[in-house]
Amino acid sequence: MSLSRIGQSVAESATLKLNMVAGNLKAKGEPVIHLGGGEPKGKAPMDALIGAAGVIGSGEVRYTPAAGIPALRDAIVGYTERFYDYGVKRENVIASGGAKQAIMVCLQAILDPADEVVFPCPYWVSYPEMVKLCGARPVAVRPADGTFYPRLSDIEKAVTPKTKAVIINSPNNPTGAMYSESFIADIVGFCEKKDLFLIMDDIYHRLIFDGLKPVSSFRFIGKEFDSSKLVVVNGVSKQYAMTGFRIGWAVGGVELIRAMTNIQAHQTSGPSVVLQHAALGALNSDQSQVDNLRETLDNNRKVMMEQLNTFDGIKASRPDGTFYCFIDFSKFDKDSTRLAHFLLEKVKVVTVPGVEFGTDGFLRLSTCGSIKDITQGIERIRWALDPGGSSELTIGDQKLIRDWK
Repeated sequence: MSLSRIGQSVAESATLKLNMVAGNLKAKGEPVIHLGGGEPKGKAPMDALIGAAGVIGSGEVRYTPAAGIPALRDAIVGYTERFYDYGVKRENVIASGGAKQAIMVCLQAILDPADEVVFPCPYWVSYPEMVKLCGARPVAVRPADGTFYPRLSDIEKAVTPKTKAVIINSPNNPTGAMYSESFIADIVGFCEKKDLFLIMDDIYHRLIFDGLKPVSSFRFIGKEFDSSKLVVVNGVSKQYAMTGFRIGWAVGGVELIRAMTNIQAHQTSGPSVVLQHAALGALNSDQSQVDNLRETLDNNRKVMMEQLNTFDGIKASRPDGTFYCFIDFSKFDKDSTRLAHFLLEKVKVVTVPGVEFGTDGFLRLSTCGSIKDITQGIERIRWALDPGGSSELTIGDQKLIRDWK
């Protein structure tokens, strides 16, 4: 078969593949523990379910405007005012089939072949592939000090005359690192000075811990918003535990949003009217559910860190937000893909190889599951990697015998 260069170059989503693997194992009755998941286990807000059910019950399940129904876009305007303390217009908003599509149509609206897009490393697995889908070149930037926290100087060194945009994801997937207010201020100012688009992927911005507060990039704009090249992306998937509803959005200048809308109109038309009304219900609901989810995730994070801190040979940084821990397992195996497959085969624990995020030797572990999943999952991993441990381990109704060194 003759495939395009893009078709040949874009890899499958590692995280979605692992979800499928975990699902298949569970369907077979295997005692699998999924520590690779990227979705909270809580239920969607009741107002979201009622909103969706109302549309279905009406029988009026029809096309919507390509940028989303006016009520949802207005609710996103209200969300921006409430959680970013910044006023925008409906024309500054596009609702998409998830934050992923919002980023994708933004990149398609701004990139030409051979343009470059810069983002810190470790990065979300889809950024490089999305850039490549546009025929452009992804440029991952590793902080020079070896931490998970980039500095402006790291970004500056990677920018060339071909650079068109910078993507910042804070709190970050996979590390959970939340970038400082000074860094956000610096990167907004730098992108304005260099006339670069700045895409802020804020999908985790309300899932942060230790008294930290979200940083609003809007605060640091030095010009009228419609003249700015700042784009802020968010959605309902993470904070409202609505991953399967696939509604996200972007807030940007009117001209950019208009171009993004035109692209989306030809790609998919508007998002599902049913799911948009679900998102509308979530945005207009009592926000205590987000607070409850954050508290649950914070408690899970503490348990995860307690377990990891008793694990000799690994290096574990405490995440500031999200529901991930990004752990250095390089002492055991510098090939994270091989290590992840080993753990899945030997002890039925799903993890995500760090190489998918640009950093080999690491594994991403999720705190989305239960406390039992976390404690038993880490126990299994420790047993699999500790040559001095017991020769046997029982999981479910299976007794495992160590047959490896």
